[in-house]
Amino acid sequence: MLGRKYQATPVLCALGLIGLSALDSVQENVALRWSIIGAAAALGIWNVALWVSARRAGRRLSFTIVLRKQHYLQACAQASVLLYWGLYWRPVFDSIHLIAAQILFAYGVDMLLVWSRRDRYTLGFGPFPVIFSINLFLWFKPDWFYFQFLMVALGFAAKELITWERDGRRAHIFNPSSFPLAVFSLAMILTGTSNLTWGQEIASTQFYPPHMYLMLFLIGLPGQFFFGVTSMTMSAVVTTYLFGLAYFAATGIYFFYDSYIPIAVFLGMHLLFTDPSTSPRTELGRIAFGVLYGLSTVTLYQVLGSAGMPTFYDKLLQVPLLNLSVRWLDRLARSGWLRAIDPAALGRSLAPQRRHLAYMFIWTGIFISMSAVHAVGDDHPGQWLPFWREACESGRPYACRYLRDVQSGYCHRGSSWSCHELSILEARAEYSRSMSAPPTLDDYPIILRGSKGPITERTPAALIALACRQGWAEACTATSSDSPASARMAPRSRTSP
Repeated sequence: MLGRKYQATPVLCALGLIGLSALDSVQENVALRWSIIGAAAALGIWNVALWVSARRAGRRLSFTIVLRKQHYLQACAQASVLLYWGLYWRPVFDSIHLIAAQILFAYGVDMLLVWSRRDRYTLGFGPFPVIFSINLFLWFKPDWFYFQFLMVALGFAAKELITWERDGRRAHIFNPSSFPLAVFSLAMILTGTSNLTWGQEIASTQFYPPHMYLMLFLIGLPGQFFFGVTSMTMSAVVTTYLFGLAYFAATGIYFFYDSYIPIAVFLGMHLLFTDPSTSPRTELGRIAFGVLYGLSTVTLYQVLGSAGMPTFYDKLLQVPLLNLSVRWLDRLARSGWLRAIDPAALGRSLAPQRRHLAYMFIWTGIFISMSAVHAVGDDHPGQWLPFWREACESGRPYACRYLRDVQSGYCHRGSSWSCHELSILEARAEYSRSMSAPPTLDDYPIILRGSKGPITERTPAALIALACRQGWAEACTATSSDSPASARMAPRSRTSP
């Protein structure tokens, strides 16, 4: 028979959702409130149906508690990113109750799915990394939040229902977070409904916190040590960076415009496609897996951008296809003609964690080197206007178009100088900086942001120093308040024409 304490567990999840629906921030939006109530009702109805069928069949449903290191380490890493990001982009903290709603719904769906197929459920931290991962890449806006619950349900359904035989045991094929992310991303691309989500804002605001690349590098280390996924992250990063270098050498501009590797892509390389359960088991297979992720990200960015579609899907669409390739990659890595170049052969005499440390040591050296040359970090020159003004004036491909887009954004934020620059760009086939006056201190808080968050230090001295570091020649000559350059950069009167 069905034990009472087990029967009540999904109901508790439903009651938790009902409680969240009573919050003032949820009550203010009718669609959001009914999305949460609907999710609670679905759990309740399913639970009643399961109770009736189990009682008739004489089944006794139960659960065991297993706290897997893979789950709680991943959840801790993802939670750290969410907390740090939330310090610099308030909507993350404002959505904590919605993340909690998804976690409750995930536990309820996972339990009911498993109990619908077998008698014992393994209770642990499994739903946490799934929900955190989904919310690091895609949120639906409140009016459409029921799609968020559908995305969660799809992920757990795929984990439970779509399996294959691997190394002598049944295993799920798809990462339960990346699969629904890819499916819903494809659906929104095909229907032109990307505006229903905060996807673009998520991809751009994750760069707001200082030293975000370093933060992601550090929080990825525990998982790399215990689960040996360093080679995937490392090969994905290096592949994307080498492509970016080749593209810059050929064109004189950066492929991703403001970075060699966008921060959201860098995040995906650490915390999305590296699930050890759905990736290759061989070392050579994992390296190939990372290379394919890097190359596919580049390809998707180009295809999506050329088609006029949002490019933030470039890190999401390919992961399920890569998951399908893992058995083939492992077979290829174990084949006789590739076994000789398998890097794992060099460390077979080492214990697994010592091999993991060796890879981590190599990856640390690569990351430090890339940071030293601004390949990753906060100071990539592609963020700053001086680079793109020079590139546009030199006639480099796509530079003027990108400069026009950036100036348009700054103009809408209130920079009069950017509005003037935009009019020059739109009026002339060839751009020359000699046609424009230098920006003023009023413009600096807007145009010096680059891809980062709002500038907090706005004293004239701080703004001029920041402008000089970014390559504004006028700012570098403004060394005293009575210098001609400083006079030119004095704040404009609000009443002046």
